[in-house]
Amino acid sequence: MPATTTLPAPDVAALEDRAHALRRSMMEMTRGKGEGYIAQGLGIADCLAALYFHELRYDPARPDWPDRDRFLLSTGHYSIAMYAVLAEAGYLDPDELPTYGLNGSRLPMSTFDVTPGVEIVGGSLGHGLGQAVGMALGLRIDGRDSRVFCELSDGELDEGSTWEAAMGGATFGCDNLVALIDCNGIQADGPVTVAIEPVADKFTAFGWDTQEIDGNDMAALVAALEAARSRDGKPKAIVLRTTPGFGVPTLMGRPRAHFVRVGDDEWADFMAELEADRG
Repeated sequence: MPATTTLPAPDVAALEDRAHALRRSMMEMTRGKGEGYIAQGLGIADCLAALYFHELRYDPARPDWPDRDRFLLSTGHYSIAMYAVLAEAGYLDPDELPTYGLNGSRLPMSTFDVTPGVEIVGGSLGHGLGQAVGMALGLRIDGRDSRVFCELSDGELDEGSTWEAAMGGATFGCDNLVALIDCNGIQADGPVTVAIEPVADKFTAFGWDTQEIDGNDMAALVAALEAARSRDGKPKAIVLRTTPGFGVPTLMGRPRAHFVRVGDDEWADFMAELEADRG
């Protein structure tokens, strides 16, 4: 949402429409390329819609506004969703979206700081939460009331650096930090197999104020984000149980959905499924 000091009452139906618009943009961005990280993008769309159109404080006309809230996309390969929401929020011209993944584009398949509205370079996983802790501390030292939101994945919980950051965030009482942990159960080579569960209990044990919700339920997302506004001396963690390919049943049923490869003839069917899901 643009810069403001007061959050409006949430309109869940309108936010669901925003999430659908994001999914439609992602499908169009991938059309004709035959490949992309589309499943994760479809899964995280509800969260991004709730963040950008209800929760975050920002101004697309001033991407470097010092008092903005920060959103860090640790999973840089979710870039297709990031670009869709940045276009919807006014950071990007929607006409630029078809350049996703092309040589020379400002919209690479893994996020880079050439893109307006992107806070960190993504790609090497396990780094986002540590950067988020540092930003949260820096904002507090500067006396700003801005908050930091960091999306990370269940696969990143394999990384020791993630848990070091979790300890640091709690130790320093970063109650201006919200971790959004996308637990979709997939990694590059198949299902998440490292014993990371129970995720919510582990973050609680590390000193975080933790919630666990259906990450594709807009009402639950809004309620969780509102609950995470409390400044009680603890960082906040919201564990999101999302479904890869959400909104497109054929993609939801794919066993290997990390990097989707499809024929040109399939996209029309996928788009029809997406639109039917909203009917």
